Amino acid sequence: MEIADGPLSGVLVADFSRVLAGPYATMLLADLGAQVVKVEGPGGDETRSWTPPVRGDVSTYYLGVNRGKRSITLDLRDETDAGLARELARRADVVVENFKPGGLAKYGLDYDSVRAANPGVVYGSISGFGSGQGRDVPGYDLMVQAISGLMSLTGDPDGPPYRAGISVFDVMAGNHVVIGILAALLHRDTTGQGQHVEVNLLSSALTGLVNHSSAYVAGGTVPYRMGNAHPSVFPYEPLPTADNDLIVAAANDGQFRRLCEVLGIPEVADDPRFAHNADRTERRDELRPILTGRLAERGAVEWFELLVKAGVPSGPINTVDGGFAMAERFGLDPIVEVGEGDRAVPTTRHPIRFSRTPAGYRLPPPEPDEHGVELRAWLTEEDDRG
Repeated sequence: MEIADGPLSGVLVADFSRVLAGPYATMLLADLGAQVVKVEGPGGDETRSWTPPVRGDVSTYYLGVNRGKRSITLDLRDETDAGLARELARRADVVVENFKPGGLAKYGLDYDSVRAANPGVVYGSISGFGSGQGRDVPGYDLMVQAISGLMSLTGDPDGPPYRAGISVFDVMAGNHVVIGILAALLHRDTTGQGQHVEVNLLSSALTGLVNHSSAYVAGGTVPYRMGNAHPSVFPYEPLPTADNDLIVAAANDGQFRRLCEVLGIPEVADDPRFAHNADRTERRDELRPILTGRLAERGAVEWFELLVKAGVPSGPINTVDGGFAMAERFGLDPIVEVGEGDRAVPTTRHPIRFSRTPAGYRLPPPEPDEHGVELRAWLTEEDDRG
């Protein structure tokens, strides 16, 4: 197969994952130059049918996490197809899967079986709750948001718990497995030894709760819902203006002083009641009306321009289109096109920028078995990788 440019050029990834966490991870690897072969069952990746919305007749969900890959459809219940899958895993530098723990063993595609034929393989597994006592529990992001405690932290204090607006722990676990794979590849390059990299959504969630996890683990405090407020910093939340709410995040004394200067109330920064963050957090109910009284004099965008110029973190609450527009304004070029002609698809730019080995966008998200003929022929040829 053609070798792409990029920091992972020459790395072959056998992608046995589906839906979100795994495909997101393998897409990031593909952006960095890895050759990713997406193995789908006869029914295809579930997200192909997760509509609306669509682009043409293709799910935008699927398009969002599958660029840069080649697709082959293999029915692992068929021994010929299972043999091709095993050969792909034998040749691969990296295998990524998110089957139920142990689910690939009957096909000879579990870590121990693959390692026997390919000792240097880096084998990444993603599950919901690990390969131990939680192995039989289905791993859906919404379940993990509930079980981890995230939903108990999301929503109004007197209202019901809410899920995050995205599958946040699928994305987080996808990033974690990429980190693990890259570390394991470095170790393999140094020692020649492959290894099993395991990530589960619940562990990703608990580390991802960061300060809330620490509040419980280190402080014995169980956090609770505070709406958009921050438990340890004020102001650090949306505040009303003359038209729309504005995020104001004056997280230290210098930022708070500059905020007061822009609002025309410099004396508030000198008030001993609000001298330090702990004081402002304790007396947030006294300070909030002082701030909102001045913010009511202008609109959110106007205040944003003034506050950012003064070095005070703030931002209007946009819809997603506004987020992309802001990224364009800041010169981040958030949208790139992958593929050519009728197959060209606009997609979100890879988040990491490299000074020497930039991310690439070679292949559009593949159609089912789009590269099946080519890949079957390659897998049945003598292995030119040695």
